[in-house]
Amino acid sequence: MYIFAVRFEINPTGPVKVTMIHCRYASRSNIISKNMYAIVEIAGQQFKVEEGKKIFVHRLDVSEGEEIDFDQVLLLDEDGKISVGDPTVKDASVQAKVVDNVKGDKVIVFKKKRKKGYRVKNGHRQQFTQVEILSINGKGAPKKKAEKKEKTESTVVPEATAEVEQVKTEDKKPAAATKKPAAKKPAAKKTAEKKTAEKKAEVKKSTSAKKAKE
Repeated sequence: MYIFAVRFEINPTGPVKVTMIHCRYASRSNIISKNMYAIVEIAGQQFKVEEGKKIFVHRLDVSEGEEIDFDQVLLLDEDGKISVGDPTVKDASVQAKVVDNVKGDKVIVFKKKRKKGYRVKNGHRQQFTQVEILSINGKGAPKKKAEKKEKTESTVVPEATAEVEQVKTEDKKPAAATKKPAAKKPAAKKTAEKKTAEKKAEVKKSTSAKKAKE
């Protein structure tokens, strides 16, 4: 298949003059448009985006008129050169602007259980955010550096800190006195005393018996 470029010259008094400018073979590279596009993931969904295109995505927590960058670029086409991410294309991002926050059409959700008398009817309107694609940044595009918030250093007065430390030391209560260990009670020796008394009684009995025999 060939593509012909022809020029027509029309003369009001004479015949039409046709001249061929050039002839070119209709290959795939000649037919495919050179527009840059990307497939980006936004709020869990994938969209094919181009510069100037407007799309509806699930509600984003961004106010109207603010700009936002999407870095989850899954595929990028730069003038016919396709880059597939693993899982995303490195250093690629899509810059967009929030146009409006809207609600979708109402959807009726009806539930019924036969022979049970169960019927529930609910309505739902999904919230969307309309986004306009401003630009598609390729691999070599520099990333915007996040602005670091300056930390305000609190001025410390040495005299005030010394006074605070003194107050803290005064407020501290003295350590509670350690409890004295309870004195151990002497062990009762009743059993030993009983045994000695019994022995003495037996000895007395034996001596008295001997005397009576004599």
